Amino acid sequence: MSRVIVTGGAGFIGSALADGLVARDYQVVIIDNLATGRVTNIQHLLGNKKIEFVRGSVTSLPMLQELFSGAKYVFHQAAISSVPRSIKNPKLSHNINITGTLNVLLAARDNGIEKVIYASSSSVYGDSPTLPKTEDMTPNPLSPYAVTKLTGEHYCGVFKGVYSLDTVCLRYFNVYGPRQDPNSQYAAVIPKFITSILAGKPPVIFGDGEQSRDFTFVRDVVEANILAAESRATGVFNIGRSERVTVNHLARVLIDLAGNATIRPVHKEPRPGDVKHSLADITRARAFGYNPRYSLEQGLKETLKTFGRS
Repeated sequence: MSRVIVTGGAGFIGSALADGLVARDYQVVIIDNLATGRVTNIQHLLGNKKIEFVRGSVTSLPMLQELFSGAKYVFHQAAISSVPRSIKNPKLSHNINITGTLNVLLAARDNGIEKVIYASSSSVYGDSPTLPKTEDMTPNPLSPYAVTKLTGEHYCGVFKGVYSLDTVCLRYFNVYGPRQDPNSQYAAVIPKFITSILAGKPPVIFGDGEQSRDFTFVRDVVEANILAAESRATGVFNIGRSERVTVNHLARVLIDLAGNATIRPVHKEPRPGDVKHSLADITRARAFGYNPRYSLEQGLKETLKTFGRS
């Protein structure tokens, strides 16, 4: 069994990734400070001999140096992953997302890690009207969060070029699925919508709802991470479904799936830092085997199951 690291492994995406890695017979070290991650996300794994959980932060370089010893891959998911939260507290986002990423790369370099797979974000593209987004487009970050993710990408590129550390940057497009926290004030749109609809309340849409997103089911993201690690891929890759969905359409699909047709969304003022449209060109990621399997409806059905509905 190869030993691998998942930073932020008690979070939404990180815990799903830990599941996928254990299923492929990896020995997984989960690092999480539980600031936004939750032990309940990995509770089912803690008795497994393939899992080691360490409560700690990527801001601690000595801890990372110790834990990375003997590992093959590092899946770096740890981050403050919220545009509104980064606007409210840019210094915190900087410390975790930039300094933390630099620490991960330093520890990976010093311990001979084979490859670092870095969780980046489609937010680096900003509000360019050009669709779909391709990796060679000039980034235009519109929030502190987007700046931190782009900075992490540049660090990954420099560590590849200067220290010959293989790195892959995966630009996630609106990931959703089971274990995504609906209770945070910074929760993503899908868990917020589901919570409201199942409670018989109207989902809140910021703006006119015609903004579009490329919603990507978390299990497809897990597959992308593992394929990126096990292949010869390096560089920057979009990870989405390559399907444009308006927020209005998303609300209608969820209302239909929940069987509560009387609910109607309500609209509020647009939020600062939000982009209007987002759509991934995934041609480059397909080259290392990435092929999203879950349609929007399939993914939403799987997500609804975890809220007590099938």
